[in-house]
Amino acid sequence: MSAIVVFDSTYGTTESVAGTIADAIGGSAVSVSTISPDSLTGVDLLFVGCPINGWRPSPRMQAFLDQLHPGTLRGIQAAAFDTRVHSPLHGGAAGRVTRRLKPAGAHILAGPTCFIVDGKTGPLADGELDRARQWADSIVAALAS
Repeated sequence: MSAIVVFDSTYGTTESVAGTIADAIGGSAVSVSTISPDSLTGVDLLFVGCPINGWRPSPRMQAFLDQLHPGTLRGIQAAAFDTRVHSPLHGGAAGRVTRRLKPAGAHILAGPTCFIVDGKTGPLADGELDRARQWADSIVAALAS
């Protein structure tokens, strides 16, 4: 199975989560600034993640998502995540990313998930990388059953 994590990261926290997920799924983590949707040909499993920017995906991730057309992700299993500070105000990038992956043809494996950052620039909150690994492991296990 070919697996990839496409991510955007400003302060390195989302990149850390992406790397942990990539290790768990036996894939690679690739910056959104170095990939195009055409590069996803042959990918079976796709994770997409970015930090929240004004309760939306980061501008680089939005630009990537804007390139997805109906059918671009046909046959690809996918899940989305974001990194954010803990706040009583809700809003998230992962939900918006998920809503953009579906019309492109991706089969969504899990609901959008978030990982908490302590302060705007990080680091990740205690236990978040373990939680990222567990989340990815649970998705891979569900695929195997």
